[in-house]
Amino acid sequence: MSNANHGRIGLVTGGGTGVGKAMTRALLAAGWRLVITGRRAAVLDAAVDELCGNDGRVVAVPADIGDPASVALLFDEIRARFGRLDLLVNNAGSNVPAIPLEDVSFAQWNAIVAANLTGAFLCTQEAFKLFKTQTPRGGRIINNGSISATTPRPNSAPYTATKHAIAGLTKATALDGRPFDIACGQIDIGNAASEMTSVISTGALQADGSTAAEPTMDPAHVADAVVSMASLPLDVNVLTMTIMATKMPFVGRG
Repeated sequence: MSNANHGRIGLVTGGGTGVGKAMTRALLAAGWRLVITGRRAAVLDAAVDELCGNDGRVVAVPADIGDPASVALLFDEIRARFGRLDLLVNNAGSNVPAIPLEDVSFAQWNAIVAANLTGAFLCTQEAFKLFKTQTPRGGRIINNGSISATTPRPNSAPYTATKHAIAGLTKATALDGRPFDIACGQIDIGNAASEMTSVISTGALQADGSTAAEPTMDPAHVADAVVSMASLPLDVNVLTMTIMATKMPFVGRG
């Protein structure tokens, strides 16, 4: 990977587990210095120890990205430690079990909106403030959209709604960032193997009411795609990318 990445600073939300940890590992190998965040300090610390043995290339900063004050403190820490930011990966997200739309509680709805949408917006806001004022100015944001940003699974209204909203946030961010050398793109992931998708490989509800096991893919391939997007110069942008298990039932779903 290009030496142009060396010394660049990235933030990965949800970077301590699953696909986020795979992204962090790949960016680290490509020469980035990284901050990872999530709500559980112990999980983040374990990820740092696994990824780089606490050599300082990855820093764990716990935060609740659905809370404006917590996000502000996260970015204050980034400013204090590094003085700038070159990449924000809005990866953190959550879901509820597949239940009928009418059975989703208000608390469940609010929790998913906070984790999947509000958190991405708040981190984007703070990144904009830093990107616009640092020297050299600008930076890149990559949003984890999921293929649910275009096509839902059954009984997934809250998750699907937030991921459709991420697609709009990506476009608005790309437009509003254009005058300030801020690029924004989205990666839509289908069936990367992780804790969140473990049920898919054993049996997932299909649109016709049947249940079927679905193929998954190694999240390392997703991570490599993120590194490719992140390594582009700021005058080049991948606005949207779909990466998926080839044989999963997505094209023609329903």
